[in-house]
Amino acid sequence: MYLTVDPGSATPLFEQLVSGIRAQVIDGSLTQGERLPAAADLADSLDVNVHTVLRAYQVLRDEGFLDLRRGRGATVASRARDYAQLGRDIERVVAEAKKLDLTPAALAALIRKAYE
Repeated sequence: MYLTVDPGSATPLFEQLVSGIRAQVIDGSLTQGERLPAAADLADSLDVNVHTVLRAYQVLRDEGFLDLRRGRGATVASRARDYAQLGRDIERVVAEAKKLDLTPAALAALIRKAYE
């Protein structure tokens, strides 16, 4: 797993971590059952506070991307394959939207409507 954070960014560090890990699950770089570094180790390697990593892990757990177990740490959830497939499906939808010159805002509106 390769992650970077930009302390100068307006995006909070934990959100940068969430985005980076989520993207790696979706693109298949992180696979089902794969263990993530211990929060303290990842915090040390990125020079961030351990609570920043723990918050990111908790958000990803709440979203269904990670399983967190005391003593076992963080692992990629069993739904990782489903998320990876969804990522590929979204890429196809975005490619089709681009062919139709649909703006990102219009595509997002279509997706929101489908959720209703």
